[in-house]
Amino acid sequence: MSAFMSLFAELVGHIADLLDPLFHASATAAAIVLFTACVRLLVHPLSRASARGQKARAKLNPQIAELRKKHAKNPEKLQKAVLELHRKEKVSPLSGCLPSLFQLPAFFLLYHLFSSSSIGGEANTLLDHTLFAAPLGGRWKDALADGGVLGAQGLVYVGLFVIVAAVATFNYRRTKAQLAANPQAQQGGDQQVPGMGAITKVMPLMSFMTLFTVAVVPLAAALYVVTSTTWSAVERAVLYRDMPGGAGMLATAG
Repeated sequence: MSAFMSLFAELVGHIADLLDPLFHASATAAAIVLFTACVRLLVHPLSRASARGQKARAKLNPQIAELRKKHAKNPEKLQKAVLELHRKEKVSPLSGCLPSLFQLPAFFLLYHLFSSSSIGGEANTLLDHTLFAAPLGGRWKDALADGGVLGAQGLVYVGLFVIVAAVATFNYRRTKAQLAANPQAQQGGDQQVPGMGAITKVMPLMSFMTLFTVAVVPLAAALYVVTSTTWSAVERAVLYRDMPGGAGMLATAG
């Protein structure tokens, strides 16, 4: 693991060196943004497959409505019938989760890299690299202790929070529109897939949890989250533009 982290640290350093003529002191932060974009490009085929799956599930809504009428007094039979329909049509109810799951290793890799004081037995010099005035190895609490919310470091986090809040609001409105266009998901989601009803209720608010993540992780990992979340919002707006409400039901949180 130590050798792998050393290789990853060298990769980030080399990318930062390439970007240094453009971004100077913030070159490492720019390298993280570029790394995030590369990860999202690799995951994009899964996002496209997820969009196709969501559209396929939407086409099943009339059949599911009929099943709900048929098994109105027997939720257990309804659940089994809906799951069988999904299997028959080769549609996965949870396929929308895959893009997020495949991104987790990249996030934890950055988190570990910028949380470790040493890499391969040597001091981790990446911790002192900055995004403007804020160290990439620092956290929001460190920024608050050094100048407060409106200090040089604090303003970097304010900027990230503003971006996250704007993206979360955008996702919230699109998800509410999708739920409004598909009342079935609100009324009977708990009968279609175990636990789906609870997920549906909290789904519109999930994007706002990113604010908490940005506040507690190292700035480098927070930058990954902000970049990935913004990418997701744009990507979904394009992939789901021809669906009612224009957003994927299970793909709301970055």
